[in-house]
Amino acid sequence: MNFSEIWEAGSHFYQAGGYVMPPLMVATLLLWFAIGYRFWILRRGTVLSVRECLCRLQEEPHHQPQGMIEHMIVQGLAIARTRPPYLRRHLDEVFAAQEQELKKFATLIRSIVVIAPLLGLLGTVVGMIETFESLADMALFTQSGGIAGGISQALFTTQMGLVVAIPGLLIKGLLDRKQKQLEMEFAQIKDLLCSDTFSSATQAASNF
Repeated sequence: MNFSEIWEAGSHFYQAGGYVMPPLMVATLLLWFAIGYRFWILRRGTVLSVRECLCRLQEEPHHQPQGMIEHMIVQGLAIARTRPPYLRRHLDEVFAAQEQELKKFATLIRSIVVIAPLLGLLGTVVGMIETFESLADMALFTQSGGIAGGISQALFTTQMGLVVAIPGLLIKGLLDRKQKQLEMEFAQIKDLLCSDTFSSATQAASNF
């Protein structure tokens, strides 16, 4: 199948869905853009535990951080080495911005997953109205679609709404779990940096 055949088939499906298809197509593009962004921002970047990453980055201060965990540990270490009063408050302020970044586009994905089936249902209603109007006129085919066109629109928009929503719902669950895991590890990083053991080690390293 060449590009022209794919384009022709896509155009046919687009027209079959009626005026519900443009918002569904826009929703699809926005959904996958948001999913791609969240996959990128929620990269953990390492298989090491938080404690192991912290020890490694203490020993190798020039190591280039990979992923979210190492990036936040580097920022936390930079603050902890200055030994400010109320360290936890300083860490909370720095980590808060990144915790907000973890949530970016989560609401958009959730909204599209909810809205897409409803748009498909709207297309179904419009298609059934077209079908019943054509039945009243006994018109199998008309310029606006007729019985066949109405049934086609009703079925196709329902299918399209589910095709958009179901993968989005599954991937949303995966991304939400990754976000919660990172949030828990952020809290663990702050706990370790504020612990007496780490404070003593940092002070000893500074004196050395």
